[in-house]
Amino acid sequence: MNNAEILKSGIEELGISCKDDTIEKFRIYREILVDWNQKMNLTGIEDEKEVYIKHFLDSVAAVKNGYIKDGMSIIDVGTGAGFPGLPLRICLENTKVTLLDSLNKRINFLDEVCKNIKVDNVELIHGRAEDFGKDENYREQYDIATARAVAGLPILMEFCVPFIKVGGYFVCLKGPNADTELEESKKAMEVLGLEFVEKIDVKLPDTDLNHNIVVFKKVNSTPAKYPRKAGKPVKSPIK
Repeated sequence: MNNAEILKSGIEELGISCKDDTIEKFRIYREILVDWNQKMNLTGIEDEKEVYIKHFLDSVAAVKNGYIKDGMSIIDVGTGAGFPGLPLRICLENTKVTLLDSLNKRINFLDEVCKNIKVDNVELIHGRAEDFGKDENYREQYDIATARAVAGLPILMEFCVPFIKVGGYFVCLKGPNADTELEESKKAMEVLGLEFVEKIDVKLPDTDLNHNIVVFKKVNSTPAKYPRKAGKPVKSPIK
């Protein structure tokens, strides 16, 4: 199979129909990623096959077991080069996605990608989770908050959970240390109003990377004091 076929087949295995137009969007996304990566650090991998599998498919795998469905509202916190939020939006055409990042250059990159691949319903925000999580236009407004490899789980929870409606889900993409981080997150879950649902193992084609999706349900409203002011969640995580 060529790289486009690997990507198409991987997306379809996740239960999403994948048109040629979808693959073309991903092709353009990767081209712009490689181009911008020459002038700023967006990714450590540029090879087409690796980007398709380790960034695009890994991101779309967040739909496993049906917590993320087409038509939902999603915020991707600390989105970086757009993972997992933008690949999810490319595959789920009726989804509204907010991509939040503290570095304006990354937001400019994402704006360029969105214009070139012609996707709508994407809001790009340059800012900190600690500030926007307090803003009533964003606080508890989303069905799903997601994040990928941004920080340790207790820190990520404080960044992400204030955005989620009660009854919504925090879907977090994690590497091999997920179990340890889960143990460290019990206090943060209790404080922020979360309940652990499940850990899903992700098998990506042609790679032996061990990735997990950790899913939590928001069962109670997050206390008003969270998120704490910028810098505090990282310096002293809830433990």
